[in-house]
Amino acid sequence: MLINVHIHNLFLDYAQIVLRFVREDIDLDILRGLIEQKAADKIKELLNDLHPADIAEMCDELDVEEAGFIYQILDNEDAADVLVEMDEDARKDILDNLPSETIAKKFVDYMDTDDAVDIIREMDEEKQEEILSHIEDIEQAGDIVDLLKYDEHTAGGLMGTEMVIVKENWSMPECLREMRQQAEEMDEIYYVYVVDDEERLRGVFPLKRMITSPSVSKVKHVMRKDPISVHVDTPIDEVVQTIEKYDLVAIPVVDSIGRLVGRITVDDVMDEVREQAERDYQLASGLSQDVETDDSVLRQTSARLPWLLIGMAGGIGSSMILGNFDNTFAAHPEMALFIPLIGGTGGNVGTQSSAIVVQGLANSSLDASNTWKQILKESVVALINATIISMLVYIYNFICFGATATVTYSVSLSLFAVIMFASIFGTLVPLTLNKMKIDPAIATGPFITTTNDILAMVFYMGIIALLA
Repeated sequence: MLINVHIHNLFLDYAQIVLRFVREDIDLDILRGLIEQKAADKIKELLNDLHPADIAEMCDELDVEEAGFIYQILDNEDAADVLVEMDEDARKDILDNLPSETIAKKFVDYMDTDDAVDIIREMDEEKQEEILSHIEDIEQAGDIVDLLKYDEHTAGGLMGTEMVIVKENWSMPECLREMRQQAEEMDEIYYVYVVDDEERLRGVFPLKRMITSPSVSKVKHVMRKDPISVHVDTPIDEVVQTIEKYDLVAIPVVDSIGRLVGRITVDDVMDEVREQAERDYQLASGLSQDVETDDSVLRQTSARLPWLLIGMAGGIGSSMILGNFDNTFAAHPEMALFIPLIGGTGGNVGTQSSAIVVQGLANSSLDASNTWKQILKESVVALINATIISMLVYIYNFICFGATATVTYSVSLSLFAVIMFASIFGTLVPLTLNKMKIDPAIATGPFITTTNDILAMVFYMGIIALLA
């Protein structure tokens, strides 16, 4: 018995050493062994040196029971921070197995309002009400209720209410006292915002001026007036662009009459940028749903299959078009050699054009109202590309088949027409979708490629029929 205890202690000591020095590459088997042994004190000691994001990454790999044990060990504030950093699906699995009171008192009470809203928004309305009823801080609960009313894709749905706010008529000593009191309840202070008696945003109070200004000065004499801000209904894309343009770490949010109601921090914005980039990439790749590598086979299949079926339909359409020209291919079999070239070039050109337009719309470098200017510009680029490519193919066919062969000039003319059409089509489609309030990212990838493949065959066969 004593030997077993000694071996057990050696195992725990070894695990402690491994976890301490291999922080970012922790052996989960060892961690699971510690959890199985209920070695709470040793696990807690090890986790104290880890960032919440690192702990969250570990919890993502553990099952619900194992992750639940980790949360029991952590302090409430640490547990809340870790929960925020967790993968959304893993987090949902844990919260689904916890009562509403535990979620409120263990997590929500120790979160910033924007993080709490993100967590609560993932649940059904009944559980949302239960959690809100168990929040001890009535003011925090009220702020969360107010934030839940905003569209999650707007500044109001992304903002938090934790801010240091001072009045423009306060003296410096009074300002310092209030700032100290407010700062005690906050983890991070990005800016100090100045408001008037009606809570309307008037300026930003630079901390440097607080140090260098005389104590008799009032806040309004040293504040930076007319701060950059966004409205509660401002789309998240515009919020991201504003923060990027002015190099801000946080931006205030105001209501319709200019009252300060919240702030958005750069970390919240980066999360949204990453999620949007993932969605756009998946749309461009032909995925109709947001999927992850660890999603079920059924979910991954349902996300991929629709665009694959569309591609299949496009392939059948192309084959039907080609099937009407059996006699032409019988007379000129060399024409079949260039079908991949015509179809592939059209798809590539269309994808390039649409990708440029989608990127321009995303970063606001392209004004959707200036459609014809963009089409003209793309037409010039297409004209240059089409001329160069068709001439190179003409030279190749001239050498291989001679100047009088039908394939020599038919392929070149087809390539020229396909490139011109694909460029304009790839430009028009995302611009049209954007005006229809549809994500233009869907225009890239399979949609453009499939459409251009079919139309490229129409052009190719039509020109052959005219010239053969």
